[in-house]
Amino acid sequence: MKVEIWSDVMCPFCYIGKRHFEQAIEKLPFKNEIEIDWKSYQLNPEYQNTNNETVYDYLSRSKGMPLEQAKQMTKQVSDMAANAGLQLDFDHNVPANTFNAHRLIHLAAKHNLQDLAEEKLFEAHFVNGLNIGHNEVLTDLAVEIGLDRSEANSVLNSDEFAEAVRYDIYESQNLGIRGVPYFVIDRKYGVSGAQPVEAFTEALTQSFTAWKDAQPKTTLTSLNKNDDAICDENGCEI
Repeated sequence: MKVEIWSDVMCPFCYIGKRHFEQAIEKLPFKNEIEIDWKSYQLNPEYQNTNNETVYDYLSRSKGMPLEQAKQMTKQVSDMAANAGLQLDFDHNVPANTFNAHRLIHLAAKHNLQDLAEEKLFEAHFVNGLNIGHNEVLTDLAVEIGLDRSEANSVLNSDEFAEAVRYDIYESQNLGIRGVPYFVIDRKYGVSGAQPVEAFTEALTQSFTAWKDAQPKTTLTSLNKNDDAICDENGCEI
């Protein structure tokens, strides 16, 4: 069963949703039957942090709210994240354009390191206060997860995987996705937002039952001329 997750690295609820989703999967007896594919999404594709803007400045400006209200809002998100086992540091968080980060995730997917890349980018952005809009930072993160530095440099200094990122975003629009995180299960069911662990557990269990029931069942036509020389639960007969 395939789960596609549309996500943006600068989205705190995507990080929280990732952790809730992982905690839900760990409880499932069929966890090894689940294939996960991370999809690119940009909340603010035109954004460029050219004035050393803090996350509080960014929220205050973009949402038209006082600075103190922006700080209170992030405090509520931090509390929610803490319940999921995450320690977000908004005081040092650097807003950034995430297009190149998404290209790096596509490179990581080529080497079966997609989930690790997603995790490292969330951690870099929300925990370590790194600017994931800088290619130097992205290259260092690529090396941390096991990618080759020269390959990462080559990708980030080109347009490679740019169309893959744009296609993910195009797909999200066709599916009617207007916010992230958004979990698409087997291209039949959708779960939006950083749902509680129990909600993910229930959704995955229901989806897996439907997926398993829909798998084709093979009925063989026997070509035997007789039933001799066979062993079954009753033993062997000649």
